[in-house]
Amino acid sequence: MSVHPFIEAEKQAGHSVKRACELLKVSRAAFCARRAGAVDPRAVQDEELTEQITAVRARSRGTYGAPRIHAVLQHEGAVCGRRRIARLMRAAGLVGRHRRRRHRTTVPDPHAVTRPTWFCAASGPTRRRPTPAGAVTSPISRPTRAGSTWPPSSTSPPGEWSAGPPPTI
Repeated sequence: MSVHPFIEAEKQAGHSVKRACELLKVSRAAFCARRAGAVDPRAVQDEELTEQITAVRARSRGTYGAPRIHAVLQHEGAVCGRRRIARLMRAAGLVGRHRRRRHRTTVPDPHAVTRPTWFCAASGPTRRRPTPAGAVTSPISRPTRAGSTWPPSSTSPPGEWSAGPPPTI
């Protein structure tokens, strides 16, 4: 928001321009330049950049968005940021093309009857019970009376028999 109209109103009311500029923290030189009709150099650059953006977008048949237009302009030697290009595109009402919606191949029938889940519906002696915590679930492991199959207690550790048969006394 520009404070220059407020300073101008204060001047018309007969107040000091110097004091109004001090209160609004604006330099008197900037106020006088604005009154004289000086154009902001950044606004001039923005207009030139908007023309370049429009030209690049026309060459791409309206498909490029801000990131691609930024890359093209950088390649052509323009020095500006991607966010500035995005801001100028928004101000000019320019939008790149979006990807299409994904085609939906299977549409479920809303009147179809769902199949029952047999695993959850089982009852009686064939009903599966949840596995207790710590139970061995491997199909090749069989629980022993102690409840565990590892480590196997029927064999000796590898260190005892790896050097050959045990010595005889």
